[in-house]
Amino acid sequence: MESAQRSLSIINNQFASNQTMNAGKVLDKSDDDVVIVGMARTAITKGKRGAQKDTAPELMLTPVLQAVIKQANIDPKLVEDVAIGNVLQPGAGATTSRIAMFLAGLPASSSLQAINRQCSSGLQAVMSIANAIRARQIDFGIGGGVESMSLYSMEAGVDPNTLSSKAFEHPVAQNCLMPMGITSENVAEQYKISREKQDQMAFESHQKAARANKEGWAQKEITSYKTMVKDKDGNEKEVLVDRDDGVRAETTLEGLKKLKPAFKKDGTTTAGNSSQVSDGASAVLLTRRDVAKKLGLKVYGRIVSYAVAGVPPEIMGVGPAYAIPAALKKAGLEVKDIDVFEINEAFASQATMSIEALGVPKEKLNPRGGAIAIGHPLGNTGSRQVVTLFHELERTAKRFGVISMCIGTGMGAAGVFERE
Repeated sequence: MESAQRSLSIINNQFASNQTMNAGKVLDKSDDDVVIVGMARTAITKGKRGAQKDTAPELMLTPVLQAVIKQANIDPKLVEDVAIGNVLQPGAGATTSRIAMFLAGLPASSSLQAINRQCSSGLQAVMSIANAIRARQIDFGIGGGVESMSLYSMEAGVDPNTLSSKAFEHPVAQNCLMPMGITSENVAEQYKISREKQDQMAFESHQKAARANKEGWAQKEITSYKTMVKDKDGNEKEVLVDRDDGVRAETTLEGLKKLKPAFKKDGTTTAGNSSQVSDGASAVLLTRRDVAKKLGLKVYGRIVSYAVAGVPPEIMGVGPAYAIPAALKKAGLEVKDIDVFEINEAFASQATMSIEALGVPKEKLNPRGGAIAIGHPLGNTGSRQVVTLFHELERTAKRFGVISMCIGTGMGAAGVFERE
């Protein structure tokens, strides 16, 4: 832990001149607050194997768009703009997300934007809608995310043959092409995050997620729907998508220790302590407090602050260690003030580094399990975390929560939220 905190201090000083951290304070409730009046997510299911493996993105997105409108009990015509995060589809899925809007009953007068900020796409979509509301460009909007890692492959990334020679000559720029698994190994090595610590986080993630399933917490945040799945012979059958199926309650430390490194022969990152390839969708309905009051809508909470921070591409996983302090400073809060941290477990190495560097108590981290157990549908995760966070804050009657994740090519994003 001391190594992570010492390294964080050094790099913070190095990059301080490139970051603007305006100190703030938690303001009293205001009619100008951007508030959440609806939120929904599908179950997160295994890529290539789960219940949504044959489900097109627009069909995953449709039920959650319908759910947030129904939850708030508003006329769909009030929704002026929709932002959907997506990573793997061409054009960030602009066409399929627009189709989903119509399938969900939204009118042609509602507009749409597709957003790709990689693993923070879902959170960025929520914040983009929040900014439009804050600027009084719109009164109602939906931010969300969707990803089918079954139908769209991560292998279809940037083709090096299409890049200019300059991309390979610049010492930092070329690292944007570094495989994510190698960046995980870099973080583990540089910040001395042992294999034991990584496996421990993976074990705890599954244990917490298994408890959330057993206690019924996860089911309360999932919008169930029916879809079609094909068997190996191409025969279709209808299934109910109602449960996160990547959770392995039987996971043991002994079993995790037996797994071989996945990205480097003598490395510490394995399939067991990395996030799962998954499918899923989520949506968050936002408005301004004065509008919610006028229409008598239930307010679940508000957005307090948001920050994105850049870090070296080769250690992209440390992004939350920089984005979280920036977002907290804008909110006028400290780590000790936060009740729940939803920090994406892209890799146990990077998530461990972040919580150790910031001093995040384990009992406040991903109480319902993280991406190692639940899964990480890239463009969906950020908005899915909003749904999970507020359900946990409601269950425990707590006030403040933070959502954060690392971002490929070297960034981190973080949002601070407050439950009503």
